[in-house]
Amino acid sequence: MKSSIRSPFARRILVWIGALLFVAIWYLAAQTAMAQVFDLELRNGSVYAWDLGAHLLIGAILFGISRSLPRFMLTATALFSALTFGNAMKLAILGAPVAPDDFVAARNMFLLLDGWQLAGAIALVAVPVALLAWTIDWRRGWSWANLGAIGACVATLMLIPAPISATLDETFGNSVWNQPGNFTDRGLPIHLLQETARNLSRRVAPPSLAEVKEAFARVEDGVEPHLLKVSAPTGGAPRNLHMIVLESFWDPMLLTASKLSEDPFDPAFRRLWKAAGHSHLLSPVFGGYTANTEFEVLCGFPVTEDNVFFETGLKRSAPCLPAHLTEAGYRTYASHPNAASFWNRVNAYRRIGFQTYWADRDFDLDDMNRSFLSDSSLYRQVLDKLGRELEGRRPVFDYILTYFGHLHYPLNERRPKVVSAAPGHETVEAYANTVYYKSRELMDFLEELQRRDPDGLIVLFGDHLPALGPNYGGYTESGLLEPRRGDFDAPMLRTMVRTPLVVIDGQRGPVEVGDIPAYQIPALMLELLGDRRPSIMDLANRGYEAAPIRPLPGLTLTLERADTQVCRAGERLDADCDQSSQWVEAIETLRTDIFSGEQHSLQDLALPGGEFREAAVSSPEWQRDRM
Repeated sequence: MKSSIRSPFARRILVWIGALLFVAIWYLAAQTAMAQVFDLELRNGSVYAWDLGAHLLIGAILFGISRSLPRFMLTATALFSALTFGNAMKLAILGAPVAPDDFVAARNMFLLLDGWQLAGAIALVAVPVALLAWTIDWRRGWSWANLGAIGACVATLMLIPAPISATLDETFGNSVWNQPGNFTDRGLPIHLLQETARNLSRRVAPPSLAEVKEAFARVEDGVEPHLLKVSAPTGGAPRNLHMIVLESFWDPMLLTASKLSEDPFDPAFRRLWKAAGHSHLLSPVFGGYTANTEFEVLCGFPVTEDNVFFETGLKRSAPCLPAHLTEAGYRTYASHPNAASFWNRVNAYRRIGFQTYWADRDFDLDDMNRSFLSDSSLYRQVLDKLGRELEGRRPVFDYILTYFGHLHYPLNERRPKVVSAAPGHETVEAYANTVYYKSRELMDFLEELQRRDPDGLIVLFGDHLPALGPNYGGYTESGLLEPRRGDFDAPMLRTMVRTPLVVIDGQRGPVEVGDIPAYQIPALMLELLGDRRPSIMDLANRGYEAAPIRPLPGLTLTLERADTQVCRAGERLDADCDQSSQWVEAIETLRTDIFSGEQHSLQDLALPGGEFREAAVSSPEWQRDRM
């Protein structure tokens, strides 16, 4: 008996059993930890079985190329833990599981962190990669055979993603609008495989001229489409336009369960917002991905997929609001005191027409709340940079994206805590104090800006709701949201996208605009500026005037003044939902054509010419950021 156990084959079998048993033990421990710490569980026992099987398969592949059992155990622990708990943290904070695009955008997260958080994020990536290289037995032929088989599987996925995606959807199901539910129905490895296949299968040829004309026909209510033509610039004295995008700016007083000791909003802002009819911007995102809100308010098209359009969809120069105003003689400035390349802003801002981009290296970082420059310092320095241009003959488009207000809502010693919250609501308390200072610094800036530019058109809004805790914590206690997005009813979905919006029409004062999707902002600005030139920003205002539509990944909200109709992809659609779905599909076709396709939509529209492109590229700001 002893001799049989000592045989190489028997020892190898025992080692394999030990490796797979280790994976099973780790899996059970990890699932228990996720349930206890993140309140995150898979749907049922059959999903656990599939998920465990996927982990065992990955473990077997990894062990097959490993030098030894101890090295395998260390590497498997690091790799599985990084993916599993990284996914749990994203679900807890942003309400969505890890997706393939997150691996492409990971570098942006490093730019957002500092100190121990940055060190931890780097370790989360570097340690598994280093251990993987360390554990592979590079000298053994069997390892290379396994790596070749892995490469063949990857190549197959890339060559025929659509059939693989369809097969996985049929087996495990798919809900475009409920990604958290997809994860709980699949487990992480299968979810990543399924969504990777889906992403690869979406890479189709850009729309043809015939498809673009058909989309125009839908948007124009079936009327023979006329492609865009340019006309002479509007006469009259042009006005400056100031657009202020406020990081995570929202009304904390809606969180009734937190029992805030006082209203964090500056009373002057309350009065201003009331004068504006308590209007709201309807954002495409929750808790993050600010760049998608930016794209909408600058280019006039909705973002309908769960990725960052600045990175994945904006491939061509296009006549968005900055370029459109440049053609009318404006000087266009973008200011954001973050790393210039975050969310691909250097390329994105240049492509949509900004002539100057001031990023972190262009500001004196003199009033920092941990990594975030205060709004008061940002506003002061922007006004200093603009100088007398605000009173000059050439109009200015001044676009400011604030940075102060990010999770975990740090404050410096100049900003002591003023607002307190109920026990257990520490994150809400931190956010409320951030809003306390953010709203007051905003009102001080508005007072100075209106003094220097009384006729200027000003629009300000929050980019998205703040993340306040795991599984929509902070909101659930007050009954605003449910812990799972799949359980949101229509009012909750509307709440999830509403941020304060104020439009100040020069000396005419605040304008009531109601609840307006972010992508309709640029057309509204041009209307208030009296700019009647045809533009791409008007396309998403056509063809569906009955009520505003807020497309989101996998669903569409049609918003009456009080009611909200929800149309979910994959469900049986009524006539109204079918109409809105066709409209969204047409707008998506035009968006793809303009921003990453052949730009058939613009064949009769004079794009910003060589002078614009040369000015953007040769500007010192652009040259420095491109290094």
